[in-house]
Amino acid sequence: MKTSDTKNTMLLDALFGLLLMPLMILLGPAHRWLQEWPLFFVLVCVFLYGCYWYVRRVDVPGLFMRRRYGRIAALMSALICCNYALSFYPLPQMDFVTPSMSEYQTSVRNYGVTLSLWLMFVAVMGFALTVSFITELYRQTLLRKDLENQRDKAELAIFKAQISPHFLFNTLNSLYSLVIGTSQKAEDAFIKFADLLKYTYTTIENEEVPIGGEIEYIQNYIDLQAIRLDRHTRVDWSYDIDDPRRSVPPMIFLTLVENAFKYGSSTTDDCDIVLRMKLKCGMLSFSTRNRIMKHGDTFRSEVPVGMANCRARLDGLFPGRNTLETREVDGMFELNMKIQLN
Repeated sequence: MKTSDTKNTMLLDALFGLLLMPLMILLGPAHRWLQEWPLFFVLVCVFLYGCYWYVRRVDVPGLFMRRRYGRIAALMSALICCNYALSFYPLPQMDFVTPSMSEYQTSVRNYGVTLSLWLMFVAVMGFALTVSFITELYRQTLLRKDLENQRDKAELAIFKAQISPHFLFNTLNSLYSLVIGTSQKAEDAFIKFADLLKYTYTTIENEEVPIGGEIEYIQNYIDLQAIRLDRHTRVDWSYDIDDPRRSVPPMIFLTLVENAFKYGSSTTDDCDIVLRMKLKCGMLSFSTRNRIMKHGDTFRSEVPVGMANCRARLDGLFPGRNTLETREVDGMFELNMKIQLN
């Protein structure tokens, strides 16, 4: 998807740089400027090409989606001011026998040059913005299709794995009745495992769930891992949520939590796993920190796969409104995810 998107973007940029811009110069009055005022012609061409590439690289659609209207206004104002300043370039005065006629013809010529300059500027900016929004729309369409494909695959995997949810839960209830009174840990593990399965089955088809349910899901997952790992792996899990009913995509934290336990837990060596979640005014942040307990080569070869899938899902759900950063420092793995839910 990224390769196709890049090729299409390069094609549109080449269309502007090698075809549309030269045609606009040749068919308009600008081609005469090259003979009469070569320095002015070069400045205009450099400025217009610079405007196009700058607008394309600034990612105006991304700023618009993130509601950074102030930055967009500042960008447009700066380019307009530069074009306005260029329109005052001191062109030589036209020479007629009558001085008044020379002044009049010079003002008419300057007006025509200024008008042409503004028309070219508007055309270049219009094309640059159009290409930017078309490219972003195409990218979002591909991301949405990719997200739908991933969700379909997940649903299909669960469908293949399940014979019947009722049969599964009835079997778990039967097994639970067999272990009642034998071990408190076994009873707790059965209850939490059943809750995890029930949450997975009931939320997989939902596009959004309350974040309070996700917190409970994480807590059950941590409790089950604690039973398996015993005392060697210590988990520091805390959250600060201003609205537990706030909607988020289901199991959006699952991969991140699983990675923390997969690579940061041990049944023989003492280690710590730190999990933090915060939601304030629509800004959701989630972070993990753990020492890498597996072999470094194994860790580096496996982690990017899960992170790539997670990034693809975030980009599809929250385009331009998410960040997912990871780093490895002195054997410690740190992950920070931020999502603007609004």
